[in-house]
Amino acid sequence: MRTCDVLIVGGGPAGSSAAWKLRRAGCDVLVLDQERFPRLKLCAGWITPEVVRDLEIDIGAYPHRFLTFERMHMHFKGLHLPVRCVQHSIRRVEFDAWLLERSGAPLIEHTVRQVREEQGAYVIDEEFRCRYLIGAGGTRCPVYRTLFRELNPRAAALQTVTLEHEIEYDWRDPDCHLWFFDHGLPGYAWYVPKQDGWLNIGIGGMAERIKRSGRSIHEHWALLTGKLGRTLARGARYDPSGYSYYLRGPVEVVRRGNAFIAGDAAGLATRDMAEGIGPAVRSGLAAAGTILTGAEYRLTDVTGASLGGGAVSRLVDWAMTRGAGKAA
Repeated sequence: MRTCDVLIVGGGPAGSSAAWKLRRAGCDVLVLDQERFPRLKLCAGWITPEVVRDLEIDIGAYPHRFLTFERMHMHFKGLHLPVRCVQHSIRRVEFDAWLLERSGAPLIEHTVRQVREEQGAYVIDEEFRCRYLIGAGGTRCPVYRTLFRELNPRAAALQTVTLEHEIEYDWRDPDCHLWFFDHGLPGYAWYVPKQDGWLNIGIGGMAERIKRSGRSIHEHWALLTGKLGRTLARGARYDPSGYSYYLRGPVEVVRRGNAFIAGDAAGLATRDMAEGIGPAVRSGLAAAGTILTGAEYRLTDVTGASLGGGAVSRLVDWAMTRGAGKAA
């Protein structure tokens, strides 16, 4: 049986951020993931300056596609609002693999099926044993399922469903565009260009409200791509895929003994923009910090807003969720 100080289930941004911080402090860390990296990951790939700062990324030295937006275009039911900003886009297939490699933690391709506690340690599938366990395996994380699901049942009203596709496309507009609540969608759609001729198109909204509306996410996708075919992405061809995850709600228990949950395993996507990379990074770093220092593991400092938490954030949050499952 292989043993380590810290075992991390999931090699995405939450897991790799934790591994990076722990390895720098000299911990024996092992990462398990069911996929081999680099792996395709559906995501708009929009990251904030806070993510760059938290991960101490030298943008000039980053070896993959990295595009900075100096302006974003927000569209609210016919109202067009260009916003000066500094935001970035990356390709997740590159970014995630780079973060994990940078961490220096060994990765084993393994699908976790069983987690059990034994004399103050955790045993995974009778093959791995660790003192500390971090569940960073996304919405279906086996650590959450085994140790935290009954303590933190998820609110169905906060489930987001998405469709998106990332394609090679010779885009002309280098800015990011967001369309909020078009055709009654309880969410938003996006156009996110990537460096060197890549483009991500997507749409996401609250699953329960879409179902009640009588219009499916696929119908909303058709409306979006029809609009883009006349404007920003003429001639583009798509084969979208979907996934779901949860926005930030009450998360009462994020540590149980020496086991932790982080990122989408804890349901931390922001309530105004449904953004998950920043909360994943911050929660992974926080879990690592607790292991290193013994400080309390709290997620109250992992913000539930991408737009600053002010009036605009609260308005978009309400329009998205109608106040369902307010975060603690």
